[in-house]
Amino acid sequence: MMAAAAAAGSSLARRRAASWPRFLLSRAFGGGGGSELAPKRVLVPVAAGTEPIEAAATADVLNRAGARVTVATADHAVDDGHLVEAAYGVKLVADGRVADLEGETFDLIALPGGMPGSVNLRDCKVLEKMVKKQAEQGGLYAAICAAPAMTLAHWGLLKGLKATCYPSFMEKFTAEVIPVNSRVVVDRNAVTSQGPATAIEYALALVAQLYGKEKSEEVAGPLYVRAQPGADYVLEEFNSVEWKCSGIPQVLVPVANGSEEMEALNLIDVLRRAGANVTVVSVEDKLQIVTRRHNFNLIADIMLEEAAKRDFDLIVMPGGLPGAQKFSSTKVLIDLLKKQAESNKPYGAICASPAYVLEPHGLLKGKKATSFPPMAHLLTDQSACASRVVVDSNLITSKAPGSATEFALAIVQKLFGREKAVSIAKELVFM
Repeated sequence: MMAAAAAAGSSLARRRAASWPRFLLSRAFGGGGGSELAPKRVLVPVAAGTEPIEAAATADVLNRAGARVTVATADHAVDDGHLVEAAYGVKLVADGRVADLEGETFDLIALPGGMPGSVNLRDCKVLEKMVKKQAEQGGLYAAICAAPAMTLAHWGLLKGLKATCYPSFMEKFTAEVIPVNSRVVVDRNAVTSQGPATAIEYALALVAQLYGKEKSEEVAGPLYVRAQPGADYVLEEFNSVEWKCSGIPQVLVPVANGSEEMEALNLIDVLRRAGANVTVVSVEDKLQIVTRRHNFNLIADIMLEEAAKRDFDLIVMPGGLPGAQKFSSTKVLIDLLKKQAESNKPYGAICASPAYVLEPHGLLKGKKATSFPPMAHLLTDQSACASRVVVDSNLITSKAPGSATEFALAIVQKLFGREKAVSIAKELVFM
């Protein structure tokens, strides 16, 4: 019976996807964005300790705009398959190495932050040479979080310019920099920003610099970014219950080929910051996952079969239509979710996953939920779909990449309390 239900859910998901207008699929998920323009070339260098949310948001948003994004490791190792040990235990596989790109020309070089990631980028001599050449030729360059102070300013590339960075690093700016306490600052050909929760705003500013304001607004639409950046996060809660854990919360985050990287990385990064034990599990046949934008190949911690032997306090899924469809057709994962629901233990999903995973398998029955707006009509109960984050007893759902940080913070609040969530929000420069 369980196998039949899983097959039926998968079939329903395929029929729904097939019936969705092709142009809407393209616009909603960024497919073909910017194809009418010559593709801009963008370099996003990463290194050990890079902040994954910042790197992913930069690459993802620029990819949606139509840019050709190269994620390259600045680390020295050559026999590691371009594996990068980013911050908070996130393992990424880059496209290549900065050392092999010295002769290449880019329309933008955008540095993510994180510590010691920013210092590791700073110490890459090839990258320093490339960014200095970019600046000398009037090309666009950018940095976020610690990188404006620890990397660009150290290289002398912010002299006489207004710039911002992670608030606690403002004092590390050299005397030649004009510090500005703002979420994103553009001065001539340099763009700077403050932290993980300003990363989408920063990336959209980069799109505006490369393609114009109209393109930036077009890309922003399907992300469903916050109307008021810097404001408090809001969750709508029904049938409030306490989420109980016997100790450190054990959280399972499934990922699949086609999962939305911004959503997955927000969950992993934010929950690990809060102190949860997050296990990233692959529902594919190997640990390496090709995410929705193909710029970040994630390395999962374990395979699904091993996860199925364990108990988790929370199971929460990222979206991305191809990833959600894979989740929905994976019987072991559906069985885990059903067991979680039957035990009144928390579970949740964002973006495409509420509509394509939870709904067809009866996991939203009798509950309020939200989903990616173009898919909200697939929910039986659409009464809460206008909300960005919805909690109904042991279920939590959210809308889109632009609500991913709020989604993760709401989970922190349910697991650790409001005070902890606010502390993490401030650390992210969310509010």
